[in-house]
Amino acid sequence: MGAESHKAKNNLEKGDWSIESSEKYYGLKNWGKGHFKIDGDGFLKVHPLLDSKGIRIFDIIKEAKSKGYDLPLTIRIQDLLQTRVKELNETFLDAIKQEGYSGSYQGVFPIKVNQMREVLEEILEAGEAYNYGLECGSKPELMIALAHHKNLNSLIICNGYKDDTFIRLALYGNRIGKSVFLVVEQLSEIQRIIRISKELGIQPKIGFRIKLSTVGEGKWARSSGEEAKFGLTSPEIVDAAKNLEEAGLANSLELIHFHVGSQVPNIQTIKRATVEATRYYCELASMGFPMKYLDLGGGLGVDYDGSMSNFESSMNYTLKEYARDVVYNIQAICKEASVTCPDIITESGRSVVASHSLLITEVCDKISKHSIKPNFNKDQQVPIVESFISILKNDYSASPLERYHDAIQKKEEADNLFNLGYLKLKDKGLVDAIFWKICQDVVLFYQEAKIQPEEMDSLKTMMADQYVCNFSVFQSLIDHWACDQLFPIAPIHRLNEQPTVNTTLVDITCDSEGRIASFVDSEDERSLLRLHEMNSDEPYYLGFFLMGAYQDIMGDLHNLFGRVNEVHVFLEDDEEDGFYIEDSIPGFSVNEVLKLTQYDGQMLSRKLKKQIDRATKEDQIKPREGTRILDEYLQVLKSQTYLSESN
Repeated sequence: MGAESHKAKNNLEKGDWSIESSEKYYGLKNWGKGHFKIDGDGFLKVHPLLDSKGIRIFDIIKEAKSKGYDLPLTIRIQDLLQTRVKELNETFLDAIKQEGYSGSYQGVFPIKVNQMREVLEEILEAGEAYNYGLECGSKPELMIALAHHKNLNSLIICNGYKDDTFIRLALYGNRIGKSVFLVVEQLSEIQRIIRISKELGIQPKIGFRIKLSTVGEGKWARSSGEEAKFGLTSPEIVDAAKNLEEAGLANSLELIHFHVGSQVPNIQTIKRATVEATRYYCELASMGFPMKYLDLGGGLGVDYDGSMSNFESSMNYTLKEYARDVVYNIQAICKEASVTCPDIITESGRSVVASHSLLITEVCDKISKHSIKPNFNKDQQVPIVESFISILKNDYSASPLERYHDAIQKKEEADNLFNLGYLKLKDKGLVDAIFWKICQDVVLFYQEAKIQPEEMDSLKTMMADQYVCNFSVFQSLIDHWACDQLFPIAPIHRLNEQPTVNTTLVDITCDSEGRIASFVDSEDERSLLRLHEMNSDEPYYLGFFLMGAYQDIMGDLHNLFGRVNEVHVFLEDDEEDGFYIEDSIPGFSVNEVLKLTQYDGQMLSRKLKKQIDRATKEDQIKPREGTRILDEYLQVLKSQTYLSESN
């Protein structure tokens, strides 16, 4: 894993940095896919329709703040969400036309990827013309689907474990004219579906989830293959089919479903799984079942790092290639088996919603070894300090690497002397400051060298600044913490200036794991991110991109920070800055997150008031001061959980 020096020149003299340099360094043209560009003043713009209409993200922040919505802030670009829905459907329609495929495409959006109402409504509106439906995996998600699903030509696919209530709800959906498929995940579900459908007198629509031998790739590979949690083995498929025939429900089986994992990076995996699943489809059709649909599940990736590779945070194929390969392979197998081609379903969620959402945070502080300057005078120093001063001045004309090795040795000696009580704190502080200055000198020397000593990676990381950002990794970037998912991160302004500070990012939680030290890169991944020096007279904003999948709903209440403020943005030609904020959702207040953990703000206030009254009676505080303390406590209950601008 690579690292970069603190004052990184990138082989450019001062003044040679350009907007194109920023685009290349932050990978905007790679992961941005044309949606994110830098304007002539160094501001990052989003282009939802992939045309000349762009919106400065900085302007969105200004308008949101004018409405009282401070950072951290989630921004949803609703037009971009619609663009992705249309692109998915149009790409499959084109592939079907080009291949002369006899079936159709009917995608569904998996609600679990982003359950937010505004997101779901935009997806359904954009997908109306394509009969784009919904997938659900729990009773609450099914209730959402039944209420929001209005297009009777589109599908509702029910996955996951199902109890009797779940099955009844799905069957009621069929009763009122919807096409709701119960996908059998476990053999035990067949008898429940048969029993309940007989009780209600409702013909079910049934699909089988196949446990393929094909194993996926990437972080979620274990959700596929013969050891997967869900799906029927080949003997179970035979038994389930027989059960349906005996119950007189053979005509209910119309769908085959499979899943090879979320974020599949390699197109070869998708090809193999498609071929295998189509074989099952053809076999069931040959057995006399009225097969109509082949559901490929999810897996369509997002190129988070822009490398177009089979790295787990990338994908080595395009949407066009994905659609064409799926259509071609299904058609080839069906033709060989003399079976009519099925209508194709995909449950692509991540690729639909990831790009429409971004998180903006402000860098509110920094932790730096470079701000600590060694301060020594000409007076006699203790021997260990004299040794460090000699290494710093390079009295022996040593090479930079030799100086570093000598400094490491002396640092260990100094630490031992301090632990044994032979070195005073002021001398220990001076030793550490000189050591860091020596390390900085070594880093600067080797930053332009073509051959880097092995020690440089760890040394550069140790000497990097930590930029403190006003957000919680656990709330807004949960996949980064939980499974090392990479997300693109870039400043949203000053992109016409050269970034000179190598950093890692830390959040404001009290957990040491609330940090980001892995960043996207077109070749590998970076352990450091180069950013700009902070200016005391202006804020410095960072954007976290491709955040729309899972992060919105899976974040927890770590440190009780809760949800951030949110705005929904639409393009608008009549507006001077080309957009308007259609909706705003305030983040959680302190009182709201306390309620989620069974605390009551009024009860807490009463408890504190009793303690203030006691302190007043005992003359620890004056009555007016006690009133002021309680008033401020009540105000904090109403405020946002994150740092305020006064900090």
